[in-house]
Amino acid sequence: DAPHCLQLAPQLVIALAQPSPVLGVEAREPNGNSLVDTEMLGLGPSIEFLGPDAEIYMHFMRNHCCYDAVPTSSKLVVFDTSLQIKKAFFALVANGVRAAPLWDSKQQCFVGMLTITDFINILHRYYRSPLVSQSSWLPSAPQTASQVYLQGCFKPLVCISPTDSLFDAVYSLIKNKIHRLPVIEPVSGNVLHILTHKRILKFLHIFVSRGSKPRFLQRTIQELGIGTFRDVAMVQDSAPVYMALEIFVDRRVSALPVINHAGEVVGLYSRFDVIHLAAQKSYNNLDISVGESLKQRTVCLEGVLTCHPYETMEDVIDRIAKEQVHRLVLVDERNIPRGIISLSDILQALVLTPAGIDALKS
Repeated sequence: DAPHCLQLAPQLVIALAQPSPVLGVEAREPNGNSLVDTEMLGLGPSIEFLGPDAEIYMHFMRNHCCYDAVPTSSKLVVFDTSLQIKKAFFALVANGVRAAPLWDSKQQCFVGMLTITDFINILHRYYRSPLVSQSSWLPSAPQTASQVYLQGCFKPLVCISPTDSLFDAVYSLIKNKIHRLPVIEPVSGNVLHILTHKRILKFLHIFVSRGSKPRFLQRTIQELGIGTFRDVAMVQDSAPVYMALEIFVDRRVSALPVINHAGEVVGLYSRFDVIHLAAQKSYNNLDISVGESLKQRTVCLEGVLTCHPYETMEDVIDRIAKEQVHRLVLVDERNIPRGIISLSDILQALVLTPAGIDALKS
């Protein structure tokens, strides 16, 4: 039977409660002065997004359904709730995925998503010290996926039908502050695909790149004020990995620009980097530095790509789509990070703002 009410605990899909992925600690110069230049905030969303041509992407997304963005071939990993947590996280790494739907055999329906956020929260909650052996702390952590989502109060799983519009998908992702949206066929209850910001932007970029474009794409990032320029969470390259985990949990961010002693951006530490602690079986020593952890990457992951305030919106979108990254770090001429432009910021500006909707602040 098709599931009628999908429920999960907040520990399972922490992303449901996540604010914008670029909120965090305000960056400051070594002398204590704020890195944020108020002039860099630009004009903010203005009449640029109100003209008729500004609605091109909005109409495109309303006229295409979620099924249109589902690839003809893709990998979908599904876990049973009885699967051991340790094996589940190893499976995420082995399959190169960042989340997996959870199937409850007793209820015969999907009950949630197991994500990297869960791994981070388990490490943060149960890790104590490198002096404490793995056998001393890991057994006290939840042992199965069901134990993860059974902790705490239940909340509805956010999903979408393949016949719903991509406009609805964008709104749901940003409004609910989630990064993955399961496309569930309502009759069979099967998960067809997991939509992400990146997949939707890629679909949009491919199909409208040769058509008419809104004039605001030729305006600069500074003029449009797109992105986050205040309270940007960062981490020193010399800081321990555990400190990065604390920022992920406390600030609910998805990536941290890594800066050196001079305040220059030298890398990007994301939630996906944390899951590779499991692949390397190094999750029992979280006191190694973030810089050292990045050097130990076993595979090529998303690096730190930057942009400047004087670059146009179109340039930024093209770079993100080409490099298939989730964000760009806004830097000045000294390579000092001044802000972050995320996929949520871009989809909000392209699709929702012309419709008079600000899902980022709702």
